[in-house]
Amino acid sequence: MSRLRIVHTSTFRYADPVVASYNEARMTPLSQPGQSVLETRVEVHPQTWTHDYRDYWGTHVTAFEVLAPHRSLVLTAEHLVEVAERPGPTASVGWEVLRGPEVRDRLSEHLADTSTTEVPDDVVEIARRAATGLEPSDAAEAVCLAVRDELEYIPGATTVHTPAAEAWAKRTGVCQDMAHLALGALRSVGIPARYVSGYLHPDTSGELGATVTGESHAWVEWWAGEWTGYDPTNRVRAGEHHVVLGRGRCYDDVPPLRGIYAGPRTQDLQVQVRITREA
Repeated sequence: MSRLRIVHTSTFRYADPVVASYNEARMTPLSQPGQSVLETRVEVHPQTWTHDYRDYWGTHVTAFEVLAPHRSLVLTAEHLVEVAERPGPTASVGWEVLRGPEVRDRLSEHLADTSTTEVPDDVVEIARRAATGLEPSDAAEAVCLAVRDELEYIPGATTVHTPAAEAWAKRTGVCQDMAHLALGALRSVGIPARYVSGYLHPDTSGELGATVTGESHAWVEWWAGEWTGYDPTNRVRAGEHHVVLGRGRCYDDVPPLRGIYAGPRTQDLQVQVRITREA
């Protein structure tokens, strides 16, 4: 079990004053099996009102607006989260259940692709070959590995809005690209799958009390009798170094920060994630 303190700071600076800003932050983790939120706060400067709610997908959202003219906006989210190692799957179903009407109706949103997760035919063929002869739970991991093996991790080669097909054409990308491609591949063989947004402590043997530069991260969960988390980028099951923020069909359902503002077109954004393992 790990106890992680996460400080996520986003700083916007503008050349001229911004007269109004309207935003939604999805930067607060939720307590769930295997993850307990012990402390949490979200602060905005300039100081403003906030309103918290859960969106359609169950993600905690902090909505806020800043109506006073400002040249900078600083959003700080700090959390203390206790994360346990996730056990392996304890329930599994066969292909006949996944292809049955009950699952297809109940999990239809996680079987249908978005424009971001739709994959080309050669990815579909790779997924089908990887899944051949395997039960769904084992097939899901095999599909993720088969797709990941075709990609090179290169920061800056894509953006968060790059479609999976474009990342595949380049055979490069980062965590959200690998998650999007894995989602499209899994769905193509009939395995319900969803996008997970969160944080990753990068050092599995991290020293207690040491603060490291963490990562905003993305991985997937598939359903083959129960939801199972898997990190395609690092080729591992999601574990005690993964902190879940939100889930959805793709990145567009769970961006850490989304908003609009009235002011200069150019802006400078700096994002820092610092993670300290306290236990």
